[in-house]
Amino acid sequence: MTVVNSSCMLCVWDCGVKAHVEDGKFVKAEGLKEHPVTKGYICPRGENLPAYLYSDSRLLHPYRRKNNTLERITWDQALDICAENLNKVKEKYGAKSLAIFCGSVGVENIEVAAFAQRFKSAFNTPNLLSVENICYRLRILARQMTFGRYLAEDFDKAECIILWGHNPDGSRAMLAETIREKLANEKMELIVIDPKRTALAEKGLHLQIRPGTDAALALAMLHVIINEDRCDNEFLEGYTKGFPELKEHIQQYTPEWAAGVTGIPESDIKIVSRIFAQSNASCILQGINTLDQHQNGFQNSRLLSLLQIVTGNIDKPGTWLTIPFLRMADLRLPMEEKPIGADEYPLFHSVWGRVSPYGIATLFPKAALEGDPYPMKASIVAAANPLVTYPDSALYKKAFEALDFRVSIDPFINETAELSDVLLPACTFLEKDSLGYVYGVVSGEPYAMLRKKVIEPLGESKPDWWIWSELAKRMGMGEYFTWNSEEEIFDHLLEPSGCRDELKNELGVFFAEKEYYQYKAKGFPTPSKKIEIYSDTLKDHGYDPLPGYIEPAQSPVSTPELFKEYPIILVSGARQVEYAHSQQRNIPALRALNPEPLAEMHPATAQRYGLVNGEKVNITSPKGTVKMRLKTNEAMMTGVVSVPHGWGLANVNQLTNIETREPITGYPDFKAILVRVESASY
Repeated sequence: MTVVNSSCMLCVWDCGVKAHVEDGKFVKAEGLKEHPVTKGYICPRGENLPAYLYSDSRLLHPYRRKNNTLERITWDQALDICAENLNKVKEKYGAKSLAIFCGSVGVENIEVAAFAQRFKSAFNTPNLLSVENICYRLRILARQMTFGRYLAEDFDKAECIILWGHNPDGSRAMLAETIREKLANEKMELIVIDPKRTALAEKGLHLQIRPGTDAALALAMLHVIINEDRCDNEFLEGYTKGFPELKEHIQQYTPEWAAGVTGIPESDIKIVSRIFAQSNASCILQGINTLDQHQNGFQNSRLLSLLQIVTGNIDKPGTWLTIPFLRMADLRLPMEEKPIGADEYPLFHSVWGRVSPYGIATLFPKAALEGDPYPMKASIVAAANPLVTYPDSALYKKAFEALDFRVSIDPFINETAELSDVLLPACTFLEKDSLGYVYGVVSGEPYAMLRKKVIEPLGESKPDWWIWSELAKRMGMGEYFTWNSEEEIFDHLLEPSGCRDELKNELGVFFAEKEYYQYKAKGFPTPSKKIEIYSDTLKDHGYDPLPGYIEPAQSPVSTPELFKEYPIILVSGARQVEYAHSQQRNIPALRALNPEPLAEMHPATAQRYGLVNGEKVNITSPKGTVKMRLKTNEAMMTGVVSVPHGWGLANVNQLTNIETREPITGYPDFKAILVRVESASY
């Protein structure tokens, strides 16, 4: 028996893992107590890593689809087929006809994301359609445009925490444990803003909000804080731009008005505003995507920033903090061509000379099906499953079916891979060395760790860097892919870090120290050198320079006629600790814990529509219908149904609309759409 200290990459939190290996086989996973950030925490996914690694559904050999069946082939055959067909598409339609999809695991796995970006530029396609266009980058961009840099949550020292659309028991259980410990051992205020009364909401002040109306609440809180003079005026005077304009702007957004919009009593709005403003260190912990994925998403993130700003909760312990990032080599190659959507959503593409490599993924189906703005005819999908995770799944499936050639790079055969012409078996993170992503934007800690290989790759599976490199060589692009081992790659990536050797120790390294009040010496890297409450950049691009309220695209207010036919508000994507997005449902031990998707609804709502707990129901939107089992739950807000995402056989994205997008970033609307729920016949 040997033990390997490594970390888990089944989600972004990258918890430390102690992997027990016996005779070359991974037999047991435990939390790594010595890990300085995760401190021994491990979730059910981590506990079942051996079952994940040895799953019967692993893809262990290259395959091609022939006569609608999968035929096993050699790596040489697979790479030659891919090279021939991708070059054929490039010659006929041009380089930008290739779309490269990189999913969530590809973001957590720096190697996957870096090599996908390098390959797309070597091929000369600008179209990297990453999960970044539906997840988290909106928040990063909103904070960058306000502060000039991304600020992370320094929650350990907070005296007041707002969980805004955030249920860490389902998405970040280690944080949930930390909050419970703080509540037990310290004087701390907890506020939870959520349509569902979560377990943590029971321990604090809960505001049950109508889905999609978070901006109205935030604006009313600013109204209370500013008009009651609960601001940090010294901070505002010295380090911000646009506070007088904000003060005038928020006068229209009274608590009385917000109560009518959100369903939250006016008195509660005032109470939470005062608690937040009066605390010595207040910290808003925003849900992973709950506030991003609808029409008001960008301005929601701006509004949470403004609440932190007006109360002076910036760059001091327990608030939002500037976290150093690990300096790494950039594997991207120069690219002049803009990705799809750059003209329609220019700020998502470039802000103040900072260019993003990501295209607008929701525009892909139109390009594939209609050739608008130009034809897309081939795809490479790495560590992603867009047929389940992107909006309007039926349309996405038609788009993939219309392509001339499709490649999947993945450890498993998922719904998207089932349509692919060639399947290339990537090994899991347990079968290679890689770089742990526990730092900065993720954990709020300037920490990184080299993730250690636990066993040798199973079957013929290969590391992603090898697959991209070998494919590039077959296509005449080998000059850009000269690395021959993981050690060479990470030596290159970590050369600028200044801590390459230290990172190779068993438990990683804190590559920098947290610095508080950095702005006093350095200011903010915005055009004004101050925090930009009022954004001239947004104004110059035709957007509101100060955040306002936009009613959801579908709601009882904005679409009353539609509401008559679809009288229930659906929120999708509630996280479940057993699964990450569309992954891990092929693991029997995890399916035993969470065997099927459940549509949660308040008993009063169910009774109103003649529905019974435990029965199968049809959930129907203007886009389609899905069937799943009903679970009545008094914790849910009345008039709302909550549905998890990531289930291929009961895919909530059969209901979502690809045309409704956040106006600045193109993010789709997953969080507040109208449906009807009816009893389903068996």
